Amino acid sequence: MMIETERLVLRKLEETDFERMFLMDSDPEVMKYLGEPVLTKEESKEVIKMIQKQYEENGVGRLAVIEKESGLLIGWCGLKLMTKPINGYINTLDLGYRFIPEFWGKGYATEAAKRMLEYGFNELNANVIYAYADFGNTGSKYILEKLGFENTGKFEEDGILCSWYELKREKYSKK
Repeated sequence: MMIETERLVLRKLEETDFERMFLMDSDPEVMKYLGEPVLTKEESKEVIKMIQKQYEENGVGRLAVIEKESGLLIGWCGLKLMTKPINGYINTLDLGYRFIPEFWGKGYATEAAKRMLEYGFNELNANVIYAYADFGNTGSKYILEKLGFENTGKFEEDGILCSWYELKREKYSKK
């Protein structure tokens, strides 16, 4: 699976991506709203294996985002099948993204996420795609709202207040 945008290539994560994943996930600024930073490259390898397992079991998962110009992995973005209940929802598609800070503010998250929404609605035939963000994560919330997601409420996940978002096919197709 390989998906392209004007500036990006989105592809399945590979074991060789662990160093760039570690660079991203060990950064306290990246992990500010996501939990504890990854402490070892071995942990990054395990995260990649977990995502690869999701590809096999669910047919979807987060994808490596490669900047065409540099050829570097700059983050990940993609749809994940939520197989455990979140905010009372289960077996639904969740949009997520994470990027290395030097690539923030360049429109990459929006560009990659738009393409993943196209994929979700047009190729996976989803009727609705969900997303959530830490209530304090204004950057992520801004991107979701820019993409057309509607903030439908708040909920608590592992003691953290989160905003819940949904984007229905009808609203997406009107964009």
